[in-house]
Amino acid sequence: MTMTGLTKTLAKSRTRARTRTRTRTPDASRAPARARDTSRPPFWTTRRRDVLAGYLFITPQLAGVVLFVLIPVCLAIWYSLNDWNVFTGEQTFVGADNYAALADDPQLASVLGATAVFCGGVVVLNISLGLLLAVLLNRRFRGATFFRTLFFSPVVVSVVAWTLVWGFLLQDNGGVNGLLGVVGVEGPNWLQNGDTAMLSVIITQVIRSVGVNMVLFLAALQGVPAQLYEAARIDGAGSRVIFTRITLPLISPTVLLTAIITVVGALQSFAQIAVLTGGGPELSTTVLVYYVFQQAFEFNHIGYGSTLALMLLSFVMLLTLVQWQLRRKWVFHEE
Repeated sequence: MTMTGLTKTLAKSRTRARTRTRTRTPDASRAPARARDTSRPPFWTTRRRDVLAGYLFITPQLAGVVLFVLIPVCLAIWYSLNDWNVFTGEQTFVGADNYAALADDPQLASVLGATAVFCGGVVVLNISLGLLLAVLLNRRFRGATFFRTLFFSPVVVSVVAWTLVWGFLLQDNGGVNGLLGVVGVEGPNWLQNGDTAMLSVIITQVIRSVGVNMVLFLAALQGVPAQLYEAARIDGAGSRVIFTRITLPLISPTVLLTAIITVVGALQSFAQIAVLTGGGPELSTTVLVYYVFQQAFEFNHIGYGSTLALMLLSFVMLLTLVQWQLRRKWVFHEE
């Protein structure tokens, strides 16, 4: 075979090899679209599933806030700008007239004074008595569980049922005066006397709700390390110093929480006033929340009642904000 023939044979072999390679290795640009998409990540990644689960969990709470908080507040703002006659269904836009009427209301000062007395009395007695009960029941002794249940049991009782029972007990010939008569003391008509009506309402509210604060304080006290108490006793610290320098600073977050809850609850107390005294005698127990009810539903002043409701909302938000801002001075380790 000559050199020329050998060269042609080698060229043909190379051509056949290239043809086989092209046949075995298809062009990626000509591959089906389904084959090219297999490298893409799936749409429902772990992060997206977690985000969706989080939104699903908060949806009920968010719907409740929108339906029962935001929408009612917006409606109250709208009603406060109108004069609404419920019987005829007519609404007349009056602008800021209802807000101007606040300054001309001769009863509003007495109502705000009664609200301050009621709220202050409930907050001071509730927090102090709840802390005292928690300190006493935090010790190990026989019957501690029974007393914890006893003091907490009024919380689970219906507000109306609890108030009705105390209404009978505080009557002129009720159980309280009967017990006082045993020791030779003539009790007053607690709910019909202006000097004792507010005191009766405050005590009734405190007895029923003190169990919540007691449980919160009890949980906080059980979280205080026992080593701190032992070290303080070794250093010669007394019970008073231990309580003021160790216990109170460490449970101060719980004190802040109970203060906010108690203030908001006191400003919203309605059933106790409505069932026990009906705001009387005169205006001695007419707090702001009951005055809103009177103006809106008894006197049919929906616009003015909505204005008073917005005032109550402003007080709640303001007091909560003040307490939250003061947490840096009250709460231990709060920056």
